[in-house]
Amino acid sequence: MKSITLIIICVFMLNSCKNKDEKPQEKLVEVEKIEYTSFGNTIIADDAIEAASMASHYKTMNIGDSINSKITATVNKVCQAKGCWMTLNLGNDEEVMVKFKDYAIFMPKDIAGKEVIINGKAFVKEVSVDEQRHYAEDGGKTAEEIASITEPKRTYSFEADGVLLKQ
Repeated sequence: MKSITLIIICVFMLNSCKNKDEKPQEKLVEVEKIEYTSFGNTIIADDAIEAASMASHYKTMNIGDSINSKITATVNKVCQAKGCWMTLNLGNDEEVMVKFKDYAIFMPKDIAGKEVIINGKAFVKEVSVDEQRHYAEDGGKTAEEIASITEPKRTYSFEADGVLLKQ
């Protein structure tokens, strides 16, 4: 009886050592890994809406309205004095002026044309003539271009607390 039990145990052990390839065939899929440089608060790239979609939100907003948002867009201009503001392309010749919460973020000055993801508050405001002239000066505009600014302007604005710069 002991020998029969021993034989049965050996058969089960040998059977369990077989390399069974009964797993479904796995496919390797390469996913593009996107690298970002982070500025300000740590944010993730998920849930960001496209610039064109944000432009439609801005059109429905009144001066003083604000919404929390995360958008992805291309940089048009950056403050050439310190990198303390930037403008982003919303499409259809529209752009958003981005400033940074508590003056805590300074962007590289050479990122025009690069993609960013920004997180913070989107709002509509009226920009005074003096403020427009200040930004024009920071942006490297000529004296004639600066002098041509004579009226307040309704602008799309964004106060960012975190930025991801696509590498």
